Amino acid sequence: MPVGSPIQLAILTLIASIGSAQAQEQTPSAAEKKATSDSTAISEVIVTGTKRATSLQRTPVAITAIGAAALDDAHVQTIQDVVNLVPGFQATSQGDHGVITMTLRGVGNDSAKTEYADPEVASFVNGVYSPRPEGATSLLFDLEGIEVLRGPQGTLWGRNATVGAVNMQTAKPVIGQSSGTFEGGLGSYKRTGVRGAFNVPVSDTMALRFAFVNEKHDGYVDYQGVPNIPLASQQAAFLAGGGKLADFKPIDPNLFVQDGAKYGAQDQSAARVSVLWKPTPALRIDASYEKFMDRGTPSMNLLQTPRAGYSLWSALIDTAPALKRDTDAVRGRIEYALNDSMNVVYVGGYSKFSGSSKFDQDGGAKVPTSFTTNGVYQANNTVSSNYTNYSHELNLQSVGKRDIDWQLGLYYGSETNDMRFDIPIMNGTQQGTVSWQGSFIQPKETVESSAAFGQATWNASDALHLTGGLRYTSDKRANIGGRGYGWTGNAALTQAAITPNVDPRDPNSNFAVSSMNDGNYSSNKVTGLLRAAYDVNQDHMIYGSVSTGYKSGGLQDGGKPYGPETLTSYEFGSKSSFLGGSVKWNNALYYQDFKDFQFSAPITNPDGSHGLATSNAEGAKIYGFESELAAKLTKEDKLQISLAITKAKLGNLIGGSNDYSLPVCKVPGISNCLDVSNNTMPHAPTFSAQVMYQHTFNLSHGTLTPRISLHYETSSWLSVFNLGEGDKQNAYTRTDLGLRYAASGKTAWYVDAFVRNAGDGNVKTSALNGFGPWMAQYLPPRTYGINVGLDF
Repeated sequence: MPVGSPIQLAILTLIASIGSAQAQEQTPSAAEKKATSDSTAISEVIVTGTKRATSLQRTPVAITAIGAAALDDAHVQTIQDVVNLVPGFQATSQGDHGVITMTLRGVGNDSAKTEYADPEVASFVNGVYSPRPEGATSLLFDLEGIEVLRGPQGTLWGRNATVGAVNMQTAKPVIGQSSGTFEGGLGSYKRTGVRGAFNVPVSDTMALRFAFVNEKHDGYVDYQGVPNIPLASQQAAFLAGGGKLADFKPIDPNLFVQDGAKYGAQDQSAARVSVLWKPTPALRIDASYEKFMDRGTPSMNLLQTPRAGYSLWSALIDTAPALKRDTDAVRGRIEYALNDSMNVVYVGGYSKFSGSSKFDQDGGAKVPTSFTTNGVYQANNTVSSNYTNYSHELNLQSVGKRDIDWQLGLYYGSETNDMRFDIPIMNGTQQGTVSWQGSFIQPKETVESSAAFGQATWNASDALHLTGGLRYTSDKRANIGGRGYGWTGNAALTQAAITPNVDPRDPNSNFAVSSMNDGNYSSNKVTGLLRAAYDVNQDHMIYGSVSTGYKSGGLQDGGKPYGPETLTSYEFGSKSSFLGGSVKWNNALYYQDFKDFQFSAPITNPDGSHGLATSNAEGAKIYGFESELAAKLTKEDKLQISLAITKAKLGNLIGGSNDYSLPVCKVPGISNCLDVSNNTMPHAPTFSAQVMYQHTFNLSHGTLTPRISLHYETSSWLSVFNLGEGDKQNAYTRTDLGLRYAASGKTAWYVDAFVRNAGDGNVKTSALNGFGPWMAQYLPPRTYGINVGLDF
């Protein structure tokens, strides 16, 4: 390793933090005490990453905890907004399903947006697992905070937490308190927003909380004009393509969308009612019901080199956008103190999702020269998608100060889903001839996961803490009646693009079964954790751990199974407080060894049929360093700095994907593929950093707080194929600005103005060139707005 390399600097930084820790005197930690408003100490942060309420600085896990105030300052609405607040965290937009997929420490799965692929980063709301990525994109409103746990979390958190977990904690009712908050706002792209929450005491043992939100703005993507192609040119192109003059039709201009809702629009609403009941000092019951509705539009694939005469944020659209998502979720937690040394906790939830969408997959990549030539019409249409999920966990744990802290748990989760997904692909325009089209109908797929786990920490001394944990997981999947229907090409039957009112099971539909997807899959695995933590003194801690992760295999098109993936992670970290608690500095150095990493992508089979395939790579090697520093420089000045250094290399894998132009495959079973062995993993910049600073000016009737947030990262690949500039996001810096005035006195009102992506940079989140020219999806352009709120 060359001197001065990023990883070497990371190691030196970690050693420096440990050296600083050892040089400190053994004095009480101000960071462990709640800071007052006139203090320069940073308030203690309580986290639940170990399924217990513990101080962040005393928890030997790499956790980023983002409180409600920080979420408001950053105007966080979705998981994608959290990216800049967590080192080593990435989130990518995926247009056809209107979902966001997550990558942590260089590992994720861009195809984890349907029932065929699971994420490596698990999402939880109040400790209840959210199995589908749709749930993770729901509006993040009225939260106590978000905890992002980095590294394998399977021992305590369960399935699909291979490289990390995100736990969102909603605000809970407060007994005996009448309070509320209300906020309304306006902004660019005709943005309107309103949100609020009200706490209502019912009795001396019960309280309710009502929260709601609605956010709307117009889409970012303008419609390009109808192609102006002379009729003679259309005829010439049609004839050159092998057509007969008698069959010629002029391009129908009505096939190109010119008005209506644009791609990239937001129209999301949610409401939640929560109840807290404490009938006795020993019993606490929390329960909530939440409704989420999305009537916005998907994000869009855009030409990376804009068409002449048009801006980047425009496209030649032939499929009007549509997105409908509804989620109902019930979550609950019951905690009972059996005695002074033992608690039993039940955490359970039920969620139901239904949705549909229409998406212009081709994005107008090519302008048609006639109704059957040059252009491509491809619509990805989710006709219906339904998921039902149950989650139950029972946990018995010790409480209080003991020589051995322990917990035992049982978990059961189940999921049932059904869907229909249509893909019509036509030559030229929607009027043209069929290139290929198919319909995937999944009437029933089930997932069951059960587990037993235990973890214990031996407090060998006041300073040394040794932890061990094991989890046994059993997974079962079944695909019942799933079928893929492909185009038969019968000239005597209809030649039109498939629509939802076409039943591909009908022999006269011109479709026939192309894949039988029935199948069963089961697997089990034991994963574990070993960790040692040492309190150098009350202000400094170091820790080291070895942990394993596991993600179940499953079934793909054709009922073919794919194998599970496993991970062994080695981590060494430090957590320190300096200057009486006004500076906190946390570091983590890690190495992750993957086996059988799952890669999923849409492919074309040698017989011309299409499907989603999952392959197991030989593995992947990832190592890196993360550092987070928070400083309260004065009572009025706050500074936060985080950085991540990541090196992620894939093992041996032959990968295929319809989203990319790839050479003919020599491996049986895939038409086009590429050897991506030893390529760099996508969404894994070598270096990324975030700096946030704010200063509070004390005025006669309130405070004025300007803030600035800078995010920088080096270049990163957007796919495992590493296909050059089109498949890469170059190094960039993003700036967000804010200015908040908060009035003092009896009426606590505020005005908050913000500018996001102030430099109006174009940051890619995904890319493809399967239609010829390079296209990409992007983070939103520059947006701005103002919110006015009242706390009472």
